[in-house]
Amino acid sequence: MLPANRHRQLITTDPVIYGRHFDDPVPPRAVGAKLLKRNLSDLAAMGARPTAAVISLALDPRVSTRWLEQFYRGLAAAARRFSVPIVGGDVAQGDGFLGAFLTLCGEARGPRVLLRAGAHAGDWIYVTGTLGGSLLGHHWRFIPRLAEGEWLTRRREVRAMMDLSDGLAKDLPALTPAGAAPAIDGDAVPVSAAARTQARRSGRTPLSHALEDGEDYELVFVVAARADRAGFERAWRRKFSPTRLSCIGRFVPAGKRSPEAVDLAKYGGYEHLRQIAARDGI
Repeated sequence: MLPANRHRQLITTDPVIYGRHFDDPVPPRAVGAKLLKRNLSDLAAMGARPTAAVISLALDPRVSTRWLEQFYRGLAAAARRFSVPIVGGDVAQGDGFLGAFLTLCGEARGPRVLLRAGAHAGDWIYVTGTLGGSLLGHHWRFIPRLAEGEWLTRRREVRAMMDLSDGLAKDLPALTPAGAAPAIDGDAVPVSAAARTQARRSGRTPLSHALEDGEDYELVFVVAARADRAGFERAWRRKFSPTRLSCIGRFVPAGKRSPEAVDLAKYGGYEHLRQIAARDGI
């Protein structure tokens, strides 16, 4: 039983599945940590703090007890680092399947919870950190932006926010207000060094990796059109100077995007149901 309190309660859930979110080169301790951190990233996007978690495992019989022990050690270390009590869970056998599923409870400590809705045409689009190339290690080495998310909820000029897990091109429409479209400056998108490395290998552009790769676990958020952006950015640098902050564009009325702006419709991202749709002939 979790104690009642006066703060607004939030809940999120996310898995890690072998062959989808991790594979053999990823250490089992890192898999356990990633499971918790990707859920923490969801709370960060609402400006919330974690309060408790439960975990369920579906284990292929071939999974070794050594792997399982290291997985739990990684989960426990991350739980201590981010002050998350693991209060329960379950284990089941999954023939030919290995997955871990975590449900994370949290609470809003600030004056509000930031949601995906709230943007208006004219508002500015910002992202934290750098984007793309997550398969080179960022997808499990990242740090969830909990402090940044909580700070952003206290800034009145910030109107909406989410974390980036499926790629900017795929995720940004969730923040886009009705009757508007994102006008993105390709030169302003913070392309990671890993994305540039991936581009040399794939033959795609670094920008396409930054827009499509996913599992960035950075924050994308919206600042009001009439906000004092210079003052906001100075306040950010004072608080989070090591963390890059980029204004990558703004929302414009639908049909008014300039020819120079990136057409996100030409880019994709991670599509969760693509294989199911292909199988069913959709």
